[in-house]
Amino acid sequence: MRIGLVSDTYTPQVNGVTTVVRRIAALLAGQGHEVGIVAPRYAEFAPSDGVPELRVPSVAFPLYPAVRLSLPRARAVAAFFDAFRPDLLHVHTEGPLGLIGRRYALRWRLPLVTTFHTNFPEYSRHYGAGLLEPAIWGFLQWFHRPARVTPGEAIRAELERRGIGHAAVWGRGVDTGFFHPGKRTAGWRRWLAGGDDTVIVLHVGRLAPEKNLEVLIEAWGTARKLHGQRATFVVAGEGPMGERIIRRLPFVRMLGFLPRETLAALYASADVCVLPSHTETCGLVALEAMASGLPVIAADAGGLRESVQHGVTGLLVPPHDPTGYLAAIGELVGSPDRRFARGAAGREAAIARDVARENAELLEQYAALTTRSSRQAEPCAA
Repeated sequence: MRIGLVSDTYTPQVNGVTTVVRRIAALLAGQGHEVGIVAPRYAEFAPSDGVPELRVPSVAFPLYPAVRLSLPRARAVAAFFDAFRPDLLHVHTEGPLGLIGRRYALRWRLPLVTTFHTNFPEYSRHYGAGLLEPAIWGFLQWFHRPARVTPGEAIRAELERRGIGHAAVWGRGVDTGFFHPGKRTAGWRRWLAGGDDTVIVLHVGRLAPEKNLEVLIEAWGTARKLHGQRATFVVAGEGPMGERIIRRLPFVRMLGFLPRETLAALYASADVCVLPSHTETCGLVALEAMASGLPVIAADAGGLRESVQHGVTGLLVPPHDPTGYLAAIGELVGSPDRRFARGAAGREAAIARDVARENAELLEQYAALTTRSSRQAEPCAA
């Protein structure tokens, strides 16, 4: 098969979308299929070895400079795919490049797969644009309607209720060989906390308003007063709320974005992971932490509820309840036995969600769609 992948975010950026796109590209190449990627160009861009890529010039989004908006280079994208001749296009984002990829697939009657990675209607509320939520849903219905959609389980019912059908759940797997408790290192623990006597409480993710970080800030501030040196608080990630966290929680170790290999070692070297976001569509970060042997304290909402089993692999907390997060942190900081038991259970749950099975399912979906496309006689409606 020849599969085209389109995304408005890609390496070297670190986020859930990039993780999934890289995973698919590696899967296809490893199975002997051909893959062509269209993604934004960044200043530090370096092309992938052996994989055809078109990197489109991009500019920083004024409200969030870490997010890049690609320029509308439809002709360049069309020329790239004309040369690559894909059997199927998989569009991962609803941005400028996603729109171009969608249009190309429909124009040439190619099978189209789209992924619902980001809950933009929910995000709109956190950026003071809640009145736009109905319009955003309307756009998403239009964008995804002609495609086979791959959302997380937590959002599938909502998509189907809003008329976005053809949903097949995918992207809920984690590489349990890469994220592994065996990557725990004494060096990381000495550098972060001074040794094994301190419980390392970790948060990983984009530092943005929609991630519910005000609740995290309040809970961690009180937890520091209660637990003192018994707990060290660490954040891996960047975003517009980073400065606010530094001002409000000067004791937190801020590590910024980390390469995946480094992040895997950090997960394994920590003791507890706290994820308060209630807008996750999948909760892949929770699965990475669980695969690394960590109990997870998470918002009882969306994709995190899908990944974390309350009282077994971690603790679920009402999303806007800082007192609940504080109590959950206290329970795990104060009980090594509970941390170990829930971390071990999390590892077992992550193994049951290993990427191998999902990878096989995705290849089967691609193969079925490309086989059917050879018999298609009429163009799709845009």
